[in-house]
Amino acid sequence: MFKKGVSIKTAIIISIVIIMIAALFAGCSSDKKQNAQTNAKPETNGKREVTVKVGAAAVPHAEILNFIKPKLKQEGINLEVVVLDDEGQLNPALQTKQIDANYFQHVPYLNSVAKEKGYDFVVAAKVHVEPIGFYSQKIKSKDELKEGAKIAIPNNPSNEYRSLALLQANGLIKLKEGIANYSATPRDIAENPKNLKFVEVEAAQLTRALPDVDGAVINTNFVLEAKIDPKTALFREDANSPYANDLVVRKGDETRPEIKKIAEYLTSPDVKKFLGDKYGVAVVPAF
Repeated sequence: MFKKGVSIKTAIIISIVIIMIAALFAGCSSDKKQNAQTNAKPETNGKREVTVKVGAAAVPHAEILNFIKPKLKQEGINLEVVVLDDEGQLNPALQTKQIDANYFQHVPYLNSVAKEKGYDFVVAAKVHVEPIGFYSQKIKSKDELKEGAKIAIPNNPSNEYRSLALLQANGLIKLKEGIANYSATPRDIAENPKNLKFVEVEAAQLTRALPDVDGAVINTNFVLEAKIDPKTALFREDANSPYANDLVVRKGDETRPEIKKIAEYLTSPDVKKFLGDKYGVAVVPAF
């Protein structure tokens, strides 16, 4: 094995050195393998975890998403709920792929902005209805509305029509025939027996405007955020409202397995019970 002339002692020393070098390389290889395992994304139930960002309104949408978050975690989906101060930025954020989906809007609203902005979005799940309601700090019944009473309504096209349709359903006004695309303004009122005066206000500001008007038609999510009891509405939409709040994604993403799983959990019996227990009449399941 060793060249002639090499002493047994020298041979033993060389052998020991070779063994030590081999052990050192083996240790480095083991450390690299361990570090690779440490830096790898965690797996749940044998599946590599996938992060999905969903933009949402603060109440109740983000609360509902956070309710299903632990269940999705078990499925290998890390749900990241993104709440923006301006809900109007949730569609642009989806368009520019800052988020994977959003959950804050109904189809009439989406349709009212999609054509103008060029959005190519689809609904992945219909989740809940927030029945819009009429609130007042000055009267206890719609019959107490006086001639020329001042009424605040949302100023975005779809919710403006929705508010006027609610007032029509309660006999306070009558809209022109043939209004299409869920779009109407006070100019489309054909009959106004009490000569009601309408103030168009940014939807998120309606609760603040309430003390200055005789009544206001307000979306339930803003009522909840303002800590107003939704049961105090003088009248509201029923559960048959076409204004279901939806999980919305870019066209084609509705088939992504993680999006389908989020949609499945959002329309589960557990969520239905959660809505009833937490929100009562304010948030009604649409599934």
